[in-house]
Amino acid sequence: MSIDVTDATFQTEVINKSAEVPVIIDLWAEWCGPCRTLGPILEKVVDATDGKAVLVKVDVDANPGIARAFQVQSIPAVYAMRDGQIVDGFLGAQPEHEVQRWVDALLPTPAQSLVSSLIEAGDEASLRKAVELEPGNESAVVALASLLVEQGGFDEALALLERIPETEATRQVAAAARLGNAPTDDFDRQLTELLPQVKADDEARQKFVDILELMGAEDPRTAQYRKRLTQQLF
Repeated sequence: MSIDVTDATFQTEVINKSAEVPVIIDLWAEWCGPCRTLGPILEKVVDATDGKAVLVKVDVDANPGIARAFQVQSIPAVYAMRDGQIVDGFLGAQPEHEVQRWVDALLPTPAQSLVSSLIEAGDEASLRKAVELEPGNESAVVALASLLVEQGGFDEALALLERIPETEATRQVAAAARLGNAPTDDFDRQLTELLPQVKADDEARQKFVDILELMGAEDPRTAQYRKRLTQQLF
């Protein structure tokens, strides 16, 4: 069934939900005849996905904030969102076979569904199979590398991470691998000892940066130590 979304619930029901499944956004209004034609078709097609996609409806007259965000000029207007980003859309009423084709293109393939289920399982055998099927899948690689770090497989974890582009997640796991996981928060002492060495010693500088990655941006000390590192280097 479709979900009626408002300006107040858009973040939760659409943006956040799109991290789990594709969210199809139907922008409509009571006075719009083509909207009343398209709406039941969208509901039928999306219902048939058995939860692999979600349909939300937005009354543009009652929710001007969403209407402005989408720069609505004509309705019906339908958009698909995945991971917080608009990935596709169309304007105007469409026949059922065209709506079906459009929705089908948004759904994961059987292979993608298998990889997702393997990642969700989370054990080493499942994660290795996921990486084998999709060597460039960031979620699978990061999950397996994290597990290897916990087990002490630091070199293998680093080799895995080199396969994919660097992101915040990969930097943090790589830092943990280079530091040997470093579960104990002895960071202040280590950073203070390393600071005088960072300009002349590449290894000390890398360890300093790795500790900051492990601490994370939410740690109030991280920004302070980054500033001290910059002052020491320049």
